[in-house]
Amino acid sequence: MKSSPVTLFWHRRDLRIEDNAGLCQALTGEHKVLPIFIFDPTILDLLEDKHDARVSFIYTEVARIKKAYEAEGGSLRIEIGTPIEVFKKLLTEYNITAVHTNADYEPYALQRDEAVNQLLSTHDVLFHTHKDHVVFEKNEVLKKDGLPYTIFTPYMRAWREKLKNFPITSYPSEKKLGQLLPSDPLPHPSLQAIGFEPSNIVIPSTVVNEKLIQAYDQTRNYPALSGTSRLGIHFRFGTISIRQKVKKAAQLNEIFLNELIWREFYQMIIFHFPHSAKNSFKKKYDAIAWINDEEQFDRWCKGETGYPIVDAGMRELNATGHMHNRVRMIVASFLTKHLLIDWRWGETYFASKLLDYELASNVGGWQWAAGCGCDAAPYFRVFNPTLQANKFDPQGVYIKQWVPEINTVKYASPMVEHTFARNRVLAVFKQALA
Repeated sequence: MKSSPVTLFWHRRDLRIEDNAGLCQALTGEHKVLPIFIFDPTILDLLEDKHDARVSFIYTEVARIKKAYEAEGGSLRIEIGTPIEVFKKLLTEYNITAVHTNADYEPYALQRDEAVNQLLSTHDVLFHTHKDHVVFEKNEVLKKDGLPYTIFTPYMRAWREKLKNFPITSYPSEKKLGQLLPSDPLPHPSLQAIGFEPSNIVIPSTVVNEKLIQAYDQTRNYPALSGTSRLGIHFRFGTISIRQKVKKAAQLNEIFLNELIWREFYQMIIFHFPHSAKNSFKKKYDAIAWINDEEQFDRWCKGETGYPIVDAGMRELNATGHMHNRVRMIVASFLTKHLLIDWRWGETYFASKLLDYELASNVGGWQWAAGCGCDAAPYFRVFNPTLQANKFDPQGVYIKQWVPEINTVKYASPMVEHTFARNRVLAVFKQALA
């Protein structure tokens, strides 16, 4: 089958054809392009729920892209296997001159890409990565001394300043599909062949009303309102373009733009400080003597803590794969501060449930709540869940939706008293950091 030279484009967290940086670069080259997608068991085997909605979503989006390529006379090669195994096979089938893909900054992704690069280089195949799922990456926003920022606010200011002199351009990848390798439709494995079943969890739309974004700063903290974009899963898997959304956000709402900058901040942190994926960013916090009570953790997971705002958040997460951003902070603070359970337990649980799960942002958010992160709430700030509920769900609309037995004898009593919990965590943290 080896004949004419071919370029591969490897889709990963960029499940779109439009405004795709790496795809555009591949299609601009001299050789025909074969797009590929790999269902990687290294990642999928970590998922315990065989009805995982994220896998269903990826599967559906991959099928959509494949159909779009076929409408242009090409196709999408879909493989199941580790990237090394897949590329070894493709190297025997095609005369590959180059592989293009969009960069990923998480620790596993960097190791995977380095291994693939080494394999390809032994066959004289060039491996190109492109910036696509952030506006500014790695070393593009640094302090004057050349070191990475570790505090969000100065990073955000520098990021915004850089944006002023950085015209955001689109990549017209969708207009270059004539460069696809001509192909009959290629085989499409079933979801079951990948080891999963369909999910009935509803995926949020990519379409967001502009009025919602314009009012974002006024509504984003109230979980009973539809005040957030729910675009997280689409940013995570690249079904929308971050460049286009940043352009729009800059016009519509400064606070919403800040949320997109937080995302880039955490991507930069995970790249420069990969230890923070598994350990405290501030290493002295690894000395904290967590209690890690498994029964209490189980009650937190199920939403049976006796604190209504915490229970509402956990039940929303379990039922929908989503939790309101304000509530995420409250439930994370409760687990780490009230129950003295290691933030990594909570981070891992969120990883198993959140539709928009992204390692960098999830780890960053959990370490912020626990007080051990790069830009954290000080450890002595302990959210009072009752006051948070009174402030952000004053009518109890959100709580009643998810905790219908509230104010009845069926509802659990609080599993720990707030003042006791606050005093305990302050003493434990103070001792660990002494």
